[in-house]
Amino acid sequence: MNNDFLKNILFLDIETVPEAKSFHELPERKQALWKKKALFFREAEDKTPEELYERAGIYSEFGKIVVIAVGYFSQIEPEPKLRITAIANHDEKLLLKEFADLLNSHFDKKETRFCAHNGKEFDFPYIGRRMLIQGIPLPKTLQLSGKKPWEVPHLDTLELWKFGDYKHYTSLDLLASIFEIESSKDDIDGSQVNGIYYQMNDLDRIVKYCKKDVAVLVQVFLKMNQLSVLRPENITIV
Repeated sequence: MNNDFLKNILFLDIETVPEAKSFHELPERKQALWKKKALFFREAEDKTPEELYERAGIYSEFGKIVVIAVGYFSQIEPEPKLRITAIANHDEKLLLKEFADLLNSHFDKKETRFCAHNGKEFDFPYIGRRMLIQGIPLPKTLQLSGKKPWEVPHLDTLELWKFGDYKHYTSLDLLASIFEIESSKDDIDGSQVNGIYYQMNDLDRIVKYCKKDVAVLVQVFLKMNQLSVLRPENITIV
């Protein structure tokens, strides 16, 4: 298979947390709205909205992005080389502005395609919604409103793995295991991000984890396209 298509793909992963450290730090209006949302959770009978608030980060209306890690192929021939970097900031508006500037200056071609695991259900819409909330103009690659599913050019390793089976969910870590790719969960996993951010105040640790996730995402994507995985020396993490 010709590898040239790889140069137009921007691989990405985001890390999100609740917009406030605790439920009680939310404005009263947001507290009331979270209580309504929490009623629909299966755990609502056993836990209070305050206890369920730790889940708020996965909802773009109640969360914020603290890290966006991206990977792209800086070289295709004679062998592919991947470069991974990240944008991180406690101020989400500054983070998203920097990401938008990156897309507009380097990834604004019509051939550009995003790739993430469960990206079409989570990462891509989350970024777009948060940009709207923060008043940031959407880059062309995120202007998806009104497009039919088959008109959205982005790639999703979960969707590729489903083979049309919409009931099936498989984690990136499980796919990495199946394809014998080293896990990115050697230090932390996604369930620990909230605590590391708000309790330990260690954004750098989250950044490292997010970058590792992108490296695993790329290796899984290559395997799914029956291409050779990258040797460690061909992955540069900055």
